[in-house]
Amino acid sequence: MERDDIIEYSLDGHHSEEQGKKIRKKIWQVTALLTLITIVEVALGAYIKQGSGAWPFVKWSFIAMTILKAGYIVAVFMHLGDEKKSLKSFIIIPYAMFALYLIFIALWEAFATSDVLSNL
Repeated sequence: MERDDIIEYSLDGHHSEEQGKKIRKKIWQVTALLTLITIVEVALGAYIKQGSGAWPFVKWSFIAMTILKAGYIVAVFMHLGDEKKSLKSFIIIPYAMFALYLIFIALWEAFATSDVLSNL
């Protein structure tokens, strides 16, 4: 028995096959870029030990790559990349300031805790 409450969206496409190919190519490019960044993150975490001198670089690179991935996801999947520059700035700048504020608070508290523990 066939259900009549399911809409077949593939039959209601409002773009040509050429536009569909461009959309699929964009999806593959986004997937490849996000996968590449994730592979770099995993490789850094797997091959560089926590006690090594390069570990602070690894931690900061994790933060930078995570912010890069989040920004790219917002730009592509939330269609912010297609908007005017002023609207992008209006949306992104407050979130960036808030993220930097959270990082500042986390580092400030980490240093304060470290100072307190070192005085014990």
